[in-house]
Amino acid sequence: MNHYYNKVYGGLWVVRMVVLLFTLYYSLFIPSTASAQQMISGTVTDAQTGEPIPFASVQYKGHNIGVASDIDGNYRIARHNGWPLTFSAVGYVAHTSVVNSNVKSNYFVKLKADNNVLKEVTVKTKRGRYSRKNNPAVEMMKKVIAAKKRSDLSNHDFYQYNKYQKLTLAFNDITPEQLESGRFSKQWIVDQVEVCPYNNKLILPVSVDETVSQKIYRKQPHDEKTIIKGMNSAGINDLVQTGDILNTVMKDVFTDVNIYDDQIRMLQYPFTSPIGSGAIAFYRYYIEDTLYVDNDKCFHLHFLPNNQQDFGFRGDLYILADSSWQVKRCEMTIPKNSDVNFVENMQIVQEFRKLPNGEWVLTVDDMFTELKWMSFMQTFVVVRNTRLTDYAFDALPRQLFKGKKKEVKDVNAMMRGDDFWAQYRQVELTKSESSMDQFIHNIEQIKGFKYIIFCLKALIENFVETGSKKHPSKVDIGPVNTMFTSNFIDGFRTRISGQSTANLDSNFFFRGYIARGWGSKKNYYKGDIIWSFNKKEYLPREFPQRTLTFSSSYDIESPSDKFMRTDKDNMFTSVKWATVDKMQFYNRQQVTFEREEDWGFRTTVQLKAEENEAVGNLYFIPLSESANPDDWTNWSNPEPRINEAEFREVRPAASRKIRTTELFAELRFAPGETFINTKQRRVPINLDAPVLTLSHRLGIKGLLGSNYSYNLTEASIYKRFWLGSWGKIDAKVKGGIQWEKVPFPLLCLPETNLSYILQDYTFSAINNMEFPTDRYLSGLISWDLNGKIFNRIPLLRKLKWREWIGVRCLWGELSDKNNPYQEHNVGNPIVMYFPEGSYVIDPKRPYWEISLGIHNIFKIVHVEYVRRMNYNELPTAHKHGVRFMIRMTF
Repeated sequence: MNHYYNKVYGGLWVVRMVVLLFTLYYSLFIPSTASAQQMISGTVTDAQTGEPIPFASVQYKGHNIGVASDIDGNYRIARHNGWPLTFSAVGYVAHTSVVNSNVKSNYFVKLKADNNVLKEVTVKTKRGRYSRKNNPAVEMMKKVIAAKKRSDLSNHDFYQYNKYQKLTLAFNDITPEQLESGRFSKQWIVDQVEVCPYNNKLILPVSVDETVSQKIYRKQPHDEKTIIKGMNSAGINDLVQTGDILNTVMKDVFTDVNIYDDQIRMLQYPFTSPIGSGAIAFYRYYIEDTLYVDNDKCFHLHFLPNNQQDFGFRGDLYILADSSWQVKRCEMTIPKNSDVNFVENMQIVQEFRKLPNGEWVLTVDDMFTELKWMSFMQTFVVVRNTRLTDYAFDALPRQLFKGKKKEVKDVNAMMRGDDFWAQYRQVELTKSESSMDQFIHNIEQIKGFKYIIFCLKALIENFVETGSKKHPSKVDIGPVNTMFTSNFIDGFRTRISGQSTANLDSNFFFRGYIARGWGSKKNYYKGDIIWSFNKKEYLPREFPQRTLTFSSSYDIESPSDKFMRTDKDNMFTSVKWATVDKMQFYNRQQVTFEREEDWGFRTTVQLKAEENEAVGNLYFIPLSESANPDDWTNWSNPEPRINEAEFREVRPAASRKIRTTELFAELRFAPGETFINTKQRRVPINLDAPVLTLSHRLGIKGLLGSNYSYNLTEASIYKRFWLGSWGKIDAKVKGGIQWEKVPFPLLCLPETNLSYILQDYTFSAINNMEFPTDRYLSGLISWDLNGKIFNRIPLLRKLKWREWIGVRCLWGELSDKNNPYQEHNVGNPIVMYFPEGSYVIDPKRPYWEISLGIHNIFKIVHVEYVRRMNYNELPTAHKHGVRFMIRMTF
């Protein structure tokens, strides 16, 4: 189940994309020696209440320079003596001061309420000690929550609407000094800079993505689909082949908001909605006043979380002052003290409109987010504009609901012309967004930039392209991080890999590598020929995957390598915490058919023939090759019955090899799982979906020279549980039974990871092949507390570290028929001697280990202390350990 490793890889990919963005930004500049500019800073407050005014506008009108105050009303702007400086905010009278000696560096401004805007005002409730009992704001919100079912569109038998969405990424806070001092190297870069209407700062847009879709719904039989009518994308995505990942991730992180849901999924976390079923216990509500919004009389309520470090919102609700208790407008932000990473400022605005039939529907859903990774780095801004129109509730044709695919893309979606966008574009493109293609073309013409982007592609995508923009790459070279590595047998190892792309053929693909072990003087290879039954945009693994693959390989591995979620010769995972000297050469031929359904079901069928040859301190010796009763031991003395020196004397050359032929089938169900496709693997971006698997391996003796027959059945289930402000728990349970008498390589081996790089849902302190079993049940649970404890500790609160607890348990049993220490098995030709370091686990004494971790160190590093809790009396046991990984989360 590759997606457990992909948390790590996904974090690495985000880091790489950030590197690309910063490299792009600084490649647009030339060195500057301009002197530092004097600044004016202060706070904008309400003249009557003294409360700070968030997002107030502070600008030099006529000079195209301005900023916005933060959530606490604080602002900072460059000083320009002699220029008029205007402070304004919705609902307040603007205040203008000419910057002179009377305007100090610390300049505090009080704005008066504009009574012309607030046509009807109710005196505010004085904010004393908050109580839910006898609180009119709470009583009002209970009515709003109780009435929200009436606004649920699913009350209708059918509904449909059109949705237009524009997503823009830009460099944020370009200062006037940078423009005036000539730091920007080209005039076309200056022309790309524009004022952002959400924060009045200068921004440099670098990517824009537009989507037009139609949502359709049917109650009986229940079905709903999204039909993608048009897509248009331009910007830095064009610089890398897998640039669509950027838009995919942004759409998942900055997804649509529905305050009528109990939980709002945003930044890949569930936030409690201000009108959710649990909102009364999570938020505090205050009645502010009564006013008119678009000629509708509304109650104005302010809300904020009880604990502002929890993942929740702060903002304002405007509720119709009638018996409908309908939300007319919602304005939300994330509290400044929230523990959310990277987000400096977020504004969400939703507006609801009344249809002619009396139905209230969402029509505007806008999100503006300012992002900063590190304090010394350039900030970014993401703007998402969403408009919902053309609501209808008429019966829909049955043919629109054909198939189980929830999202259907029109075949012409990527080729829409100006007429289409003129009809459906609800938010006009800015000048910079309209000229995005020319802007990217100019970037590509910068001297030396093609060499920079070549190196960055190798870093970001882990592959090197062999083509160009005019002649897209037909074969990519990589993964780069497998070119140089080492292991116990080969010593230094080199590898060159490649894969074809859809630019060569959209159905036929090939991939493979050749490698050299310089210490072993061995040559290795792998070759895959893939036929995709559906055409692909770039690689055959794109969802839904429907492929037939023929594969042949000869290489070296340790038995635990099969649990790696990445390449076994990855340079970062080749460093181990234990000596891995028990390895095997494998010669493997297999044919695999995989079919994925749009609704999350996957079928895999595989036929594999494999020969394994023991090398190093691994050996394959049947008990029949030594019938000396003195060799027999039991659990009370769990030492191997034969050592390497005796092995060399006893075994014939043929005993070093085993050959198997197996038929494998697996069913996997993960409803709602979504992916991004990288050049190396497919990465799930939504881990909230449950994942269920059931598989069986049938070994067929005599087929293609197979030495053994066997039957191995395995099943697993994964689920994520959200605990509100207490974070989340990820749990996986897996079990299996080997039904036949088999040699130890065909027993069930614990999923162990011997690398210092963490991999989710593997054991971190079990050695290679330490506990072979023929029936097992493992439970692996991790609890991310999301800073619930550390946030209460003043020093750690500033660091924004987050706690992590993991528990991994293995219950297993080795039945008598497969136990080489049972006397009745002496001389058996099937059962084999266990290699040194392998032991029989006590079925009444499950193995378990715990991990205590800290993540969010420097916002990207996760470190764990691993403690093995039992079986520490074994001579190969490692009681303690430290593991780490790169993991970026909001």
